[in-house]
Parts: sequence; structure tokens; C-alpha cells
Amino acid sequence: LAWLVPDSFQSIAFDSGGVASGPMTTAFMLPFAIGACEALGGDIMTDAFGLVAMVAMAPLIAIQLLGFRGIVAEKLSERRAMRRILDADDQQIINFL
Repeated sequence: LAWLVPDSFQSIAFDSGGVASGPMTTAFMLPFAIGACEALGGDIMTDAFGLVAMVAMAPLIAIQLLGFRGIVAEKLSERRAMRRILDADDQQIINFL
């Protein structure tokens, strides 16, 4: 996604990913995952593996997907506008001017 989205979305995404994996993750999410694994009878090292990475990558992916959606929407609106221009009757355009 980093190659497809504009640089502004990319920089905001990476900045938000660094913020999301701070004190909230270590203070709340890791004990929560450990407790959930122990309550369900799972192994902490296999079941809770990657929680911090998931929390850190979620904002990056979400913001870059938003930028990609913007690019796709812009291209679709350009195609629709071009189709309306090409489908328009030339006589109507001359009368309008």
C-alpha cells in the first residue's frame, strides 16, 4: 500500500503506528491477552503472539486503505466525467455556448 498511496497518507500512517504501540499496549493489551489465553486454556507464546505487532500495524493499514480508497474514488469520478463528456451530444454543447 505504501507504493500506491500519496506521501501524505503514508507519513500520517507511519506516525500513527508509532503512537499506537506505546504505553496503552504494554499496560493494557498484553495483560489482557495473557489473561484471555490462560482463561481459555491456551498457550501464551502461540496464542498471544503478534498482539503488539497487530496493534502497531492496524493504524498503518487503515489509513493507507483510506488513501487508496481516495485514489480509486478520484479515478472513478474522472472516468464518469469523461464518459459524460464523450456521450454528450455535440449539438447541445454548441447551443449551450
